Amino acid sequence: MPDAIPLPGEAFEWLEADGLGGFASGTVSGVRTRRYHALLLTAANPPTGRTVLVNGIEAWIETAAGHTDLSAQRYLPDVIHPRGFERITSFTHEPWPSWTFGLPDGTEITQEILVDPDACDTLLRWRRISGAGPCTLVVVPLLSGRDYHSLQTANPAFDFKPQIGGAETGTCVTWHPYPDRPAISALTTGTYRHEPDWYRQFLYAAERARGLDCVEDLAAPGSFRFDLAGPEPGLMLLRAGESGPVRVRALADRMIAAARATRAGPDLRRSALSYRVDRGRGSTLVAGFPWFTDWGRDTFIALRGLLLATGELDTAESILRAWAGVVSEGMMPNRFPDSGEVPEYNSVDASLWYVVSVYDFLAACRLVGRSVQSEPALRTACLAILDGYAAGTRFGIRADADGLIAAGQPGWQLTWMDAKVGDWVVTPRIGKPVEIQALWINALHIAATLWEPRFSEAETAARASFAQKFPNPVGGLFDVVDVDHVPGTHDAAVRPNQIFCVGGLPFPLLTGELAKSVVDAVEHRLLTPLGLRTLSPDDPAYAGHYGGDARTRDGAYHQGTVWPWLLGPFVDAWLSVRGRSEAALTEGRARFLPPLEQHLGEAGLGHVSEVADGDAPYRPGGCPFQAWSLGEYIRLRRMLGLKAF
Repeated sequence: MPDAIPLPGEAFEWLEADGLGGFASGTVSGVRTRRYHALLLTAANPPTGRTVLVNGIEAWIETAAGHTDLSAQRYLPDVIHPRGFERITSFTHEPWPSWTFGLPDGTEITQEILVDPDACDTLLRWRRISGAGPCTLVVVPLLSGRDYHSLQTANPAFDFKPQIGGAETGTCVTWHPYPDRPAISALTTGTYRHEPDWYRQFLYAAERARGLDCVEDLAAPGSFRFDLAGPEPGLMLLRAGESGPVRVRALADRMIAAARATRAGPDLRRSALSYRVDRGRGSTLVAGFPWFTDWGRDTFIALRGLLLATGELDTAESILRAWAGVVSEGMMPNRFPDSGEVPEYNSVDASLWYVVSVYDFLAACRLVGRSVQSEPALRTACLAILDGYAAGTRFGIRADADGLIAAGQPGWQLTWMDAKVGDWVVTPRIGKPVEIQALWINALHIAATLWEPRFSEAETAARASFAQKFPNPVGGLFDVVDVDHVPGTHDAAVRPNQIFCVGGLPFPLLTGELAKSVVDAVEHRLLTPLGLRTLSPDDPAYAGHYGGDARTRDGAYHQGTVWPWLLGPFVDAWLSVRGRSEAALTEGRARFLPPLEQHLGEAGLGHVSEVADGDAPYRPGGCPFQAWSLGEYIRLRRMLGLKAF
């Protein structure tokens, strides 16, 4: 199939997160381009077990002048109908997504979407803000009740039967499409007419571009009619599960008042808090929306910017304390699967990032005189990690005789460069990766300084071996030494991982000319306006475009694709070799911030994307809402002498 025809506003996406792993999201145009775009998407086992309940709506206005569409859909083969986006006169995503539509007769209608944090509720509100005479809004909800990674096909098992009850001045309708999925309730100020039908062959353009299945059928159980001629708005509260009688207007007023209070303040702060979710009795951070849940590595890296740099120390402590309880054989989980509770541990760096984030958290608490009740538990977890690595643990992870960390087995991806397609590990990096040594030596220094002096000897040995093995005679550092566990071998590919030896961690390994050579190599060959390339363009394996099917995308993921989160460590290193002078800070603010500030309004509105093309014009891709990308942007602002927000 050819690529879909782009529409105005289709590239701009909005997000409303519920703090439980669920969310609502979509495009400014109103056309759903992803399987994940939905108005009601909930997490049964926060933040996993996600189910799409209400995918979208069909909506139109009826006045004396006729019928005007507010919604827009894309169908096979590439048909746009209706075309409500043509009536959009303004849009804002703050403090929540809001559209204004201009009708041919001069009538103006606003549509707002608001998700209630810590509840499975989405509020839609419509108002007529100008115009006179009869004005009726008709809304048809489009339902599925499916796993958020899958797609639905019209099927006889879908149960359209409604349960209809009274609400304050309207109707409460509940459907239970599938017995093993949550019920769907719509509490409204309108009237309901049951007219079950299937809308078939919706086309999701972003899924097609990613080489995935991209066509879906959605169930339309009936329509709601709202009278907008008077001063009262039309309200529809979408809720997961059955609902009893509710005073819809009063509930909507409370939701809006609470949202105005909690969302007061800088936009960036609201974006940062979108990633915080509950997990059991504690908290965690979602790695990105719309398809990631919580990953250990991402959580510990993102935490430093999203929470520590913003003063959210209570949440940070809750997260670190919760993760302290899942250490196994000296390792933190890499991630928790969407289904099931057995965590995956295939990561050599997540555990070390945990130690670093604990150190940064304790330092942030000391700075403001805050006590840390959970420090014994955090210390125990960190020491278990260091002892586990020293003794040896899963996947061949161990402290070698030279004091450095060796890691890796064929078929496993263990570093952050973790793309794998079938049996193909794109960047295996078996041996002694450079950033793992930086993390290991930092962790040893942290433990020796704060808790156990016995780690000083291991730190000294590791530093000496690092200084002997990693410097590249032509400049910078090798990416991996003792490749595939063969002593004396090295991988000289120019990658960004070496930057962590100069910036991005509490204790740099390098200073002086070698540090400058690392920064120079990364700046001249990897730096782009949105972040660092993962491989130098002059490498034969370089891939400058991130796109296509899964194999093509994963083949480029760490082979040239730009990652914005790496800009934080780079600028930290760049400032370090310049002495963090006022002149360097001024130059850094002018050079590094404007491209990211512009990007905040380009893809995931108010957020920073997961990746971008390595080649100009550096088109953003991957997750449009990525936790560590935004976290490092916030941390970058702080290191350049600005407030977090």
